[in-house]
Amino acid sequence: MINREFDIVVFGATSFVGKILSNYLVKEYTEPNLTWAMAARSQSKLDKLKESLGSAADLVPLIIADSSDETSLRSMCERTELIISTVGPYALYGESLLKLCCQTGTDYCDLSGEPQWIRRMIERYQEEAKNSGARIVNCCGFDSIPSDLGVKFLQEKAKEHFGSYCDEVKLRVKVLKGGASGGTIASGLNLYKEAANNPEIRKELSDPYSLCPADHQFEIKQHNVSMEYDDDYDAWAAPFIMASINTRVVLRSNALLQGFYDEDFRYDEAMLTGGGQQGEKKAKRLAFGTKLSAMALTLAPIRWIATRFFLPSPGEGPSPEQQLNGCYDLRLLGRTKHGDEIRVKVTGDRDPGYGSTAKMLAQAGISLRRDVDEGEVGGGFWTPATAFNDKLITRLIDNAGMNFELESISPIVTVIEESTTDVDEDFVAAE
Repeated sequence: MINREFDIVVFGATSFVGKILSNYLVKEYTEPNLTWAMAARSQSKLDKLKESLGSAADLVPLIIADSSDETSLRSMCERTELIISTVGPYALYGESLLKLCCQTGTDYCDLSGEPQWIRRMIERYQEEAKNSGARIVNCCGFDSIPSDLGVKFLQEKAKEHFGSYCDEVKLRVKVLKGGASGGTIASGLNLYKEAANNPEIRKELSDPYSLCPADHQFEIKQHNVSMEYDDDYDAWAAPFIMASINTRVVLRSNALLQGFYDEDFRYDEAMLTGGGQQGEKKAKRLAFGTKLSAMALTLAPIRWIATRFFLPSPGEGPSPEQQLNGCYDLRLLGRTKHGDEIRVKVTGDRDPGYGSTAKMLAQAGISLRRDVDEGEVGGGFWTPATAFNDKLITRLIDNAGMNFELESISPIVTVIEESTTDVDEDFVAAE
């Protein structure tokens, strides 16, 4: 890692998220002494992007690299300490770059939400990453930084106030305002395609521990929210589309920490739809729609029709106004085995999947290089909660429009009343 030209290269700078991320680094956020470059396969698109960013981008170098050309990818890896990749679907276009990062000792962050691909990459390249010192952190966007770091933040507060971690945590989405891009939809459609053609992937997707190391000892059954009334929030709850990746990342964090939260740690996520009959109806519609869509999109003709006539294409997504007007409000509740309760709130000020994700991803890459000691976090595949320390949360609060807030703590207090009866003092002390 000595004498490399750049601190960071943004690969896929001309993609939908890549443009937002590059704009953020040029116009909104300046990291002292950060050397970075924009990379993509098209010179003309890179030139157009650089021109659109104005004079502030004049000194940002451009690199031509193609996800199907390993020679160009290797050259790019050898020039930088870390690569931020926005080129998805990762299951189709991401393996060559990740493999070369593992071989060349180049740190790597992405915003993948594709659990089947992440598992394959861990199985194939974990040892190479450990040997080369490459630190690989997937899921550094809305999936799964708010969930994974939110749980970590909650657990640290629980330890501080209760003296123990929570063995049960749940996340509820109170507000979610934003849109979807063609790239994210393409990743989801590819996952349905892989699952339809491969029974092993279907089996893997039903296993909440699929991203945990093979030797994990967790056996407790995890709760999968379909539709239910949540007494803790006095509202109906329905499936949250990101839960399929977020829960696996959080459970992998617990596994990498060797059951640090708890060996019987339970975690689930859901959308809050409101109270009363209206909330119940909304939850039913969301649960039914989620189930129907999952079944329909395993069929090739349905995927083709949806892609052709209804869904945005790669490169398309929420408008700048939609990104700025988007937001999210996530609530986490944790309980210890003793019954202590803690509540945490995680919020973001822009469209979760793009405006906010781009800022998260940029800060994650910078933090991995600037804040995380290589002696403490060495080569290998990590999650956000296991790779990053509290400095990333500080960065996200200060520079990415996010907030991590302790809402309330409710410890269980045991009161021992004085007895009016004469008793053996040694016996009382022992009790």
